[in-house]
Amino acid sequence: MGAEVTMTDRLFRAAVWLKGLDAVGQLAGGVLLIFFPPRALTRIAHGVVTRDLLGPPAGPLAGHFEEAVRHFTGGARAFVIGYLLVHGLIKLVLVIALLRKAVRWYPAAITALGLFVLFELVRGVQTHSWVLPVLTVLDIVIIVLVIKEYRELRRNPA
Repeated sequence: MGAEVTMTDRLFRAAVWLKGLDAVGQLAGGVLLIFFPPRALTRIAHGVVTRDLLGPPAGPLAGHFEEAVRHFTGGARAFVIGYLLVHGLIKLVLVIALLRKAVRWYPAAITALGLFVLFELVRGVQTHSWVLPVLTVLDIVIIVLVIKEYRELRRNPA
């Protein structure tokens, strides 16, 4: 008979699936950004802000969003595309390993997630973002769940 599924087990699987969805989104975003020129991104940003967020076309939200997209050229664009592709691929590989309960990959997952947390903290301080600290807390929760699952798997090998 299989072991009883606990709330922590459910949280672990849900968190890993969310990371997997995030990884697929990052990979898709990176690929799409390769094919979308900055001018198209500016038009999309303008449309999203003015139509979907119901902000005025000349309002401050539209201005900030479009300014950010305008700076999204050259090296910054290459960095974002590279980051999305590499980060998404690493997460996807780790998610697959965690869902398959490949015990030897758990330390790599913990290390990679820890490095992502450090990066998020540094970028959060640099950009004064309020989103990055939230993502950092979520990643820390996932790290704790991965560590707990890893200990459990090592204690009770199948």
